[in-house]
Amino acid sequence: MDLRMLASLLGTRALWRRRDHWGEPQIRDHQDRALAVLRGYAYARSAFYRRHHAGLQGAPLTELPPVTKAQLMESFDDVVTDPQVRLADVEAHLSELVRSEGDPGQPWRGRWWAAQTAGTTGRRGVFVWDRREWSTVLASYARANDWAEVPAGLTRPLSVAVVSSRLPTHQSAVVGATLDSRFVPTLRLDATAPRAETVAALNRFQPRLLVGYASALRPLAAEQQAGRLAIRPQRVVSASEVLAPSAAKEMEEAWGSAPLDVYAATETAGVASPCRYKNRHLYEDLLVLEPVDASGSPVPPGTVAAKLLVTVLFSRTIPLIRYELTDQLSVDGRECPCGRRFVQVSGVVGRLEDVLHLPGPSGTAEVHPNVFHAILDTAGATGWQVRQEADGLTVLLAGPPPDVALVALGRELEQALERAGAGETAVRWMVVEEIPRTALGKAPLVRALRPPSASPPMGSGTP
Repeated sequence: MDLRMLASLLGTRALWRRRDHWGEPQIRDHQDRALAVLRGYAYARSAFYRRHHAGLQGAPLTELPPVTKAQLMESFDDVVTDPQVRLADVEAHLSELVRSEGDPGQPWRGRWWAAQTAGTTGRRGVFVWDRREWSTVLASYARANDWAEVPAGLTRPLSVAVVSSRLPTHQSAVVGATLDSRFVPTLRLDATAPRAETVAALNRFQPRLLVGYASALRPLAAEQQAGRLAIRPQRVVSASEVLAPSAAKEMEEAWGSAPLDVYAATETAGVASPCRYKNRHLYEDLLVLEPVDASGSPVPPGTVAAKLLVTVLFSRTIPLIRYELTDQLSVDGRECPCGRRFVQVSGVVGRLEDVLHLPGPSGTAEVHPNVFHAILDTAGATGWQVRQEADGLTVLLAGPPPDVALVALGRELEQALERAGAGETAVRWMVVEEIPRTALGKAPLVRALRPPSASPPMGSGTP
């Protein structure tokens, strides 16, 4: 991390600590002013937004048409606000990073940092940030540590181990490579690597902060309990996957404190993180988040949204105004003892793509992942995955206890599917050593059949 970036990061963190004391009127005033600046910038420099918001440039945010990832990628060269950024060039840069195993922390052309989404929703997205934006991205991730009261600074280096993806196109790799310095020594580990290698590396490194996918942290908690892993992190952070209560309990038993469940996305960077009272607060000074139902209508607080429309207030190179995320969550306005007035995210339950559509006696039934959590999280396995296939479901169990009764478990699952409105559904079981992971190291809990009309992924590699 160069000195300019370090100075910017430290200054931003100090500024944001003052925002923790804002009241609701200050938050709304800040959002209004930042939104006006963002829209003015986009209309002046982005041909896409001039077309997309034609006749609506003075309209309220809620009246503007949403933007999907497919729209963004199809019109990428018109969306960006700098003519020197072109999709073909960025994709060539990302492909070269993968081919040469280059350093993703070094800015492309000395000016921009770039990353690519996994493509789990059917299409990859490419995102680019200039120096000022990238500093904000880094600060948004550092905020999670600040709110969790993890001491770090010039006189207190923070050693961080990240168990996720080593692909240099993944945002976690770009963030880790940028931060890696004597102030933030960073160890990046591949979630797909043999577990013994990961355990040995962590034992040598002894991180103060352990960050990773929930599916990667859970088996490491078992290694800690077995005595093969011997680390004492001050905090454990789960990100990029749904953290089930059973997995969180195992991590707390292994490391002595509940893991921090941080909500983030490549497009937005940090979105919400817990305070000392374990309540996740939305970063309302950095984005405007609109929880909506499947038709795009707003849902009331406490209701799980089908998807989100997010406006990233600091986005400039690629403005994101009412950008659609298919994450399902709910928010509420409860007061928190920590004193922050940022609204709370009361539940992140998965993605719209994780909902299975199964035939039922009354038509197609939507089966939420929680149906599987309720049964499979208590099976005693170290991991599980449900795969939808043309003729039923295949359930993979990793490391189940020897006395697990698959017949009884199957009967319980079939009954739960019936209660969810599904008809008779064939359920097959496979006991495996490890849950297969994607190229980015994730182990999705539910893999639905992709409809034939789904767009193919962009870029190189597989989801």
